[in-house]
Amino acid sequence: MASEEGAKRCVRCGEFRPYAAFARKRSNLDGLQRHCRNCATSVPSRDMESPVLGPADCVAEGHKRCRGCGQVKPHGEWHRKREGFAGRCKACRTAARPAEHLRRKYGLTEADRDELIASQGGVCCICSSAPAAHVDHCHKTGRVRGVLCFNCNAGLGLLRDDPDAMNRAADYLEGNAWKPTLVAPGVYQLPS
Repeated sequence: MASEEGAKRCVRCGEFRPYAAFARKRSNLDGLQRHCRNCATSVPSRDMESPVLGPADCVAEGHKRCRGCGQVKPHGEWHRKREGFAGRCKACRTAARPAEHLRRKYGLTEADRDELIASQGGVCCICSSAPAAHVDHCHKTGRVRGVLCFNCNAGLGLLRDDPDAMNRAADYLEGNAWKPTLVAPGVYQLPS
């Protein structure tokens, strides 16, 4: 395969592989990485505690090593990206997704959220009956207000966090008249 066109030698494992087995790198003359995709996934990232793997530990064709869990899994266990596969397997990405969402959207860690829930007694701040599971925040300032149950959090969102609308809803539930009253022809008075 050494003399075959469309193949390149990997500097780590020493094998000749087709061009498709190498990731792109524009700064190289041929536009490809020096090592094949299998060898790139077999070497753990710097923050992992395991030692660097040698060429004998290359991953079999059709498989890839996960940066998160370190396991070798078939390509069906990975999300596809434009140039190959994601860095972590589907299971590792799914496990990390809630923590990333909390950090990105609210600036909280899971420990911060759990502390908020504990300070509320583990129940929703509004209904005081359902378990608190959804972080509530002000859409104007981004400040976290507390942790609510799904229904109360959705209710606040549907009423657009408008205190006047919530007061009118409370009046309606208490049986107070909410319809406008006719004061003069064409003039209506809204309940206060």
